[in-house]
Amino acid sequence: MSRYRIALAGAGVIGRHHGMVISQLSAAVELVAVADVVVERAATLTSVHGGRPYPSLGDALAAEEIDIVVVCTPTGLHGPVAIEALAAGKHVIIEKPAEITVARTDEIIRARDKAGKLVTVISQHRFDPSTVRVLSAIAAGEFGRVSSGIAAIDWWRGQSYYDSGDWRGTWDLDGGGALMNQGVHTVDLLVAALGKPVEVFAYAGTLAHERIEVEDVAAGVVRFESGALGVLHATTSAYPGLSARLHVHGDRGSAVIDNDQLAFFHATPVGESIEEKLMGGTRTVSATDTDSVAAANPGSLSDAHRLQYLNFLGALEGTDRLVVDLETNRQSIAAITGAYESARTGKPVKLA
Repeated sequence: MSRYRIALAGAGVIGRHHGMVISQLSAAVELVAVADVVVERAATLTSVHGGRPYPSLGDALAAEEIDIVVVCTPTGLHGPVAIEALAAGKHVIIEKPAEITVARTDEIIRARDKAGKLVTVISQHRFDPSTVRVLSAIAAGEFGRVSSGIAAIDWWRGQSYYDSGDWRGTWDLDGGGALMNQGVHTVDLLVAALGKPVEVFAYAGTLAHERIEVEDVAAGVVRFESGALGVLHATTSAYPGLSARLHVHGDRGSAVIDNDQLAFFHATPVGESIEEKLMGGTRTVSATDTDSVAAANPGSLSDAHRLQYLNFLGALEGTDRLVVDLETNRQSIAAITGAYESARTGKPVKLA
């Protein structure tokens, strides 16, 4: 594998995390530049993970040989930064979500197609062992017809979180609140399990925080192309902070992922009969299922990010299929922004 040269755009909290992941992959990648409008922040990051600090991505692109740009700016700036990198002929990794609207995501898609470069959006939980197990079972038909799912994000963010940056809690730069910012990963997993979302109805409100424009609680229902139904619940007002959970239900199996771990799993291999007389509440995790749960436990945040980086690098080398592309992330953005439109209008919204 070639050793790819990376420029990091954005040296905030998530940028620092990407710097750590890049350092873990030093045999395959090298951090050569960090760009941030607060150049001192970029300098702090480079002092730990290497590279040179720059006040803008344009300055970094002009001065360095760069293969990949990693976009870690506020969400509402993802598009312009990604498009600038693509226009310069670079491959791009974008921190979630790709952008704050479907239309702006489509602009990145067009820029990617014009440049002929590879773009992925960070959806690291697609690489958690628990997610891989569930999606593999669905693909193999072991859940039968998947009819419903739940994406629940019951988190807490104090007022100080929103006050820590002028862009936090704004529509222009955050793109949304609990559903877009905190919930996008779990919504992404619901889409991965249930397929393309086609319609959504939702309510949203700001009930527990001040000085923010976006919602701190949202609830809704999504209809998928297959006919399956999904429930969305996202909040940053659940003190002291609970878990993010995904439920997936089919007529031959079900699963619950709780904080990235496989809390419940039951699948029926194709060709085996189900227990027709089984009643709700009588089925618990069996010994076989427990083995699956144990196998799902080793994953962590940095491991999942590292695995997504490796998938991206493998796709560049032609040895792997890109798991998360812009079109994949676009579906999650469509569901979330559709939920916002529904909450504003009080009507169901059909998704493009």
